[in-house]
Amino acid sequence: MLQDAKEDCESEKEAHKLDKMLEDHRTSLYPGCEQGHKKLDTTLEFLQWKAKNGVSDKAFGDLLKLVKNNLPEGNKLPKTTYEDKKIVCPLGLEVQKIHACPNDCILYRSEEYENLEACPICKALRYKIRRDDPGEVDGQLTKKRIPAKVMWYFPIIPRLRRLFRNKGNARMMRWHTEERQQDGMLRHPADGSQWRNIDRKFKDFGKDARNIRFVLSTDGMNPFGEMSSGHSTWPVTMCIYNLPLWLCMKRKYIMMSIIIQGPKQPGNDIDVYLRPLVEDLKLLWKKEGVPVWDEDKQEEFNLRALLFVTINDCPALSNLSGQSNKGYKACTHCMDETESTYLKHCRKVVYMGHRRFLAANHPVRKKGKHFEHNADHCTKPKHRSGKTLFAMVKDLKVVFGKGPGSQLILSEDGHVAMWKKNSIFWELPYWEFLDVHHAIDVMHLTKNLCVNLLGFLGIYGKSKDTLEARNDLKHMEQRGDLHPEPKEKGSHYLSPASYTLSKAEKESMFECLESIKVPSGYSTNIKRIISTKEKKFTNLKSHDCHVLMT
Repeated sequence: MLQDAKEDCESEKEAHKLDKMLEDHRTSLYPGCEQGHKKLDTTLEFLQWKAKNGVSDKAFGDLLKLVKNNLPEGNKLPKTTYEDKKIVCPLGLEVQKIHACPNDCILYRSEEYENLEACPICKALRYKIRRDDPGEVDGQLTKKRIPAKVMWYFPIIPRLRRLFRNKGNARMMRWHTEERQQDGMLRHPADGSQWRNIDRKFKDFGKDARNIRFVLSTDGMNPFGEMSSGHSTWPVTMCIYNLPLWLCMKRKYIMMSIIIQGPKQPGNDIDVYLRPLVEDLKLLWKKEGVPVWDEDKQEEFNLRALLFVTINDCPALSNLSGQSNKGYKACTHCMDETESTYLKHCRKVVYMGHRRFLAANHPVRKKGKHFEHNADHCTKPKHRSGKTLFAMVKDLKVVFGKGPGSQLILSEDGHVAMWKKNSIFWELPYWEFLDVHHAIDVMHLTKNLCVNLLGFLGIYGKSKDTLEARNDLKHMEQRGDLHPEPKEKGSHYLSPASYTLSKAEKESMFECLESIKVPSGYSTNIKRIISTKEKKFTNLKSHDCHVLMT
């Protein structure tokens, strides 16, 4: 394997590192070692044990020192975690550290921007100014300069090549064709219509089961504190849908492709950071693909790949798609057919007209008492094809960045426009032929739905049934039985709605929840997330919401 890797080396420096690895592979762990233990093999075994058991670097370093002291004198075992990793570093994958404008205008890459000292759009400096740095002395920098913002890109093509070098992984990449149960049931994305449409539209791509379908996900996170929103670093991950369900979401097969440095989120300018990834995806889509060795079939083939869909929460979906997620036209499905209104007292936009999604002969469509006093015979909004969406955004011209010249795109009525940009994903040749481009992740959907349902029950801290909500009902002249009734000293009486639980009903519900017993590992201890005395839920997680709803 090391000899094959040496043949693939593109530089003399990499070849020298692999020569050193070959030497370590032949070097005995200590003089006179009769068991045949080698320096490289032992180092790899230690690192494998560290990763398997989740041992910290400090504890691992202490273990290495202890073992080294107990081995015969002159042994070659590394004594620190750093030395241990350095021995196997030639087997590591490439990481590109790319400087970025602090206002997210550009990346300092390619011939156009690589050697610039300041952003040509917002004029922000590329490097931080250090007070203790005198600058240049005799034409030489006195200290290494620190970039104002950095992104890390982990090229996906070398990682795919390594994936197919493993015989088991190479075989599993064909699972969706050779081993998947095909009985008409929807168990895997390969059972869905989008997968079949891709195979019909791009027959050359669907012909080889090894061609990859990626799923992209991203979200902001704070690496310095889970509950703080003061810092937002954005990792971009890629999953492989060729794999079976029990593997495609395992950490082993999730590829970290980009890390966007904080402290501020990229927002609408995330396209700037996706550029290197999109360039690799374009290369993987070409008919000739990239040459890859298949260890299972013992042959070289041309690997191709496409981006199947993105899965995110609503804010990240808006950033990736370029479609606004707030305002009067915020529905990603209805778009310009969104029925919305502004609530004067709650001071927010809400979305109406849900009866149009019911069947045409559904009896609720004719009930007007609880729905704006009229029947609803409207048809549901039509599904827009990729070509239709591309026609809507192809002429949008946006200058990325958060500098002085940045501004929102407004519609003719002065509100925020439905589209904020022409997303970088439209550069992919196949993107306009996909039926679904962006999906909402189940985790956030489940939690939002559960919290909203609890809000109807009058649970403390979760209720949406407030004086402002009742005043809005009065303003819209709906549900007269729920209008607030003025009392003395300016207070109001809110009559209980049909969905509001009484005190006795709340006690009964919380006692029932407290008595529930589930198998170990099924869910969290429900007693920890409820307060029977105060009649409220605390610290609800997404999985807790899923369990409560099922």
